Amino acid sequence: MGLSGRYFSTQSGVVLSSTIGTAIGITSTIIAVLGLVLVPISEEFGLPRSSISFVFFILAIAAAFIYPVIGALADKYGARRVILIGHLLFVTSLFALSLTRNLVEFYIAFIFIGLSGSVLGPILFTKIIAGWFDRYRGLFLGIISGVGYGLGSTLMPLFAVAILADHDWRFTYQAIALLVLLLGLPPLVLLLRNPPEPPPVKTYMRVEGVQGTPGLTLPEAAKTRVFWMVLLAISICSGCLLAVFTHIVPILMDRGMKVAEATSVLSIFALFTVFGQIGTGYLLDIFRRPKLIAPFFFIPVLGLPLLLLSTNTPSLLLAGALMGLGMGTEFGLLPFCLSRYFGLKAYGKISGLVYGVIALTNGFFPVLMDVIFDLSGSYNIAINIVILVMISGTLIIALLPNFASIAKRYMA
Repeated sequence: MGLSGRYFSTQSGVVLSSTIGTAIGITSTIIAVLGLVLVPISEEFGLPRSSISFVFFILAIAAAFIYPVIGALADKYGARRVILIGHLLFVTSLFALSLTRNLVEFYIAFIFIGLSGSVLGPILFTKIIAGWFDRYRGLFLGIISGVGYGLGSTLMPLFAVAILADHDWRFTYQAIALLVLLLGLPPLVLLLRNPPEPPPVKTYMRVEGVQGTPGLTLPEAAKTRVFWMVLLAISICSGCLLAVFTHIVPILMDRGMKVAEATSVLSIFALFTVFGQIGTGYLLDIFRRPKLIAPFFFIPVLGLPLLLLSTNTPSLLLAGALMGLGMGTEFGLLPFCLSRYFGLKAYGKISGLVYGVIALTNGFFPVLMDVIFDLSGSYNIAINIVILVMISGTLIIALLPNFASIAKRYMA
């Protein structure tokens, strides 16, 4: 595809609007912020922390249900239309959260947040980017996810902390809802565009003998071993690291660290996901060998002991950076693998199923972490389990075949 004139402008607008869209989604507004308000909410409702963090599992169930639906809708009607409707519903759900008066209403609000906010998740934006870019697909997937999720999750907690300094958690979520509306609506309406239909004929994998093939269907993809390897490795690893990410502030505050210092570690964690995702995409564009990414899965194993044992801020910031690189690698590897291994023919349905399963682990593991805390009075056991899981995930990624092997076998 050429990168000149009006065509370049369209692609640039798609990248910018997709980046902003990911930056204002559930990851930054809910996942990155809930740790800041976990204690105040639990104290207001007079409940243990695990009762509040149970919303992660609610989000997971909602996402697991809606991801396949929005994936199929995007394949049929185009991703842009689904995103615009979902964005407005998400803003409404965030505001409704601030009005909840008890735990039941709180849980109901999170059901709607999970259903609507999932539209601003990874499936639809990566589908759009994968359709617009081929040769540098990994780089642009890394940019919209890395910059979007990374900066969104870095800046949104800082915004929330500033609001919390003078207001309660309810006003904070009202301010976040307004911010999501004002930041998201203009670029999504004016700049976001579906990729060309039908897609131009091109070498899907740039593999000799595989010309212009659209890819596999969901049943065909599910018959491959690599489908289950990718699903298993990324679901367990992302679930574990997300559990740590959402508990950085409580973990450090329980050890006597002030909220501002704990938030700085959270922000470094989020910021370094940017480098992990962009770097992963760029390396995959060049080498096209997913097993070469395995060392980046191991990086969090170096950061987790620092989080567990360190008592000084510089070491904790380093721990946050190492874990952020690892989580960014997971986020960057998944959409690239799905589009390169299985093509774009049924990307919405395939990614909908995969992200739905991953949503379940991402919801279950944070709750499990608080259950372990409630039983033991510490997060140490949970962090040690995360270390073992990350080692296992690294080994699975190291065994992944080259992209070309799947293309030649099923698409030639």
